[in-house]
Amino acid sequence: MTRGEVEAWLKEKGIPFEVTEHEPVFTIEEMERLGLTKLGTVCKNLFLRDGKGTKHFLVVMREDRRADLKRLSAQLNASRLSFASAERLMKYLGLTQGAVTPLGILNDASHQVIVVLDKGLLGEKRLGIHPCENTATLWISCPDLLKVVELCGNPLIEENFD
Repeated sequence: MTRGEVEAWLKEKGIPFEVTEHEPVFTIEEMERLGLTKLGTVCKNLFLRDGKGTKHFLVVMREDRRADLKRLSAQLNASRLSFASAERLMKYLGLTQGAVTPLGILNDASHQVIVVLDKGLLGEKRLGIHPCENTATLWISCPDLLKVVELCGNPLIEENFD
């Protein structure tokens, strides 16, 4: 989906959001430099695959967390996790590198991607995520993001990243 289609989908579902326009950003550090991390809790998003390439995970975590892939593999009962390729990212979520977002599941019609949410985000009132492109940040509450996952039908796992 394009950014416009994402915003239209959210409006159609009655999910409130706000958008902040900015130059393209590819890292949390670039978002910090633009002051975006002062506007809410910015999410770090990782698209991972298991060792066999049969399971795909979209990890959504607080910007200050570090993903220990070995530990996460054990938590998710998945064989050796690694970052998925740009081709897999496009195939499963319709996204390009630098624009990874939980809203990419809107493009996952077969619900193959498992969303892994950092329990540290639960209850947050203002999460910053990309609207399927990295030239804007879409602000949404965690309960509303969970509603998006539920409406899309993707599996959801809540994990501790402490």
